Amino acid sequence: MSITVVFFLVGLVFGLVAVASNPSPYFGALGLVVVAGMGCGILTSHGGPFLALMLFLIYLGGMLVVFAYAAALAAEAYPEGWLTGSVAVYTGLYLLVVMFATISVRQGWYDPSLIAVDDMTDFLLVGGDVSGVALMYSLGGGMLVLSAWMLLLTLFVVLELTRGLGRGTVRAV
Repeated sequence: MSITVVFFLVGLVFGLVAVASNPSPYFGALGLVVVAGMGCGILTSHGGPFLALMLFLIYLGGMLVVFAYAAALAAEAYPEGWLTGSVAVYTGLYLLVVMFATISVRQGWYDPSLIAVDDMTDFLLVGGDVSGVALMYSLGGGMLVLSAWMLLLTLFVVLELTRGLGRGTVRAV
């Protein structure tokens, strides 16, 4: 189990470095998919499989469609890869920062009180994440509506920023 969690954490860090270091939207989208997958794997390993599934489906179903549309409007003939010039320098620099940060805080990172909710099965009738879903829809309804409104606003902002001086799909390339 711990090897799986370490795999997810390392994948999360490499995905974040891939997103931060690459200026091309194509490779940035790939890095975001890796980050979403690894983050959902971490949530699943800590006792939240339903939350991880919903997060992954909503992320890939909603925001990635907007990102793909924005990447199609900002199409590059030859996008920069991870091993080209300045992108490789930034990737190495970010990995060095992560390595030094890991070395500086490695002494007291583990807290044994952080256990999964489903590990305490003696007193539970339902899983911890399933009861959290009911709470999200009852007491968190306002925050849910606010989140949906923010996603809609993000859609319009991204579409307006990528529109530029073009005339939509009928434009000279």
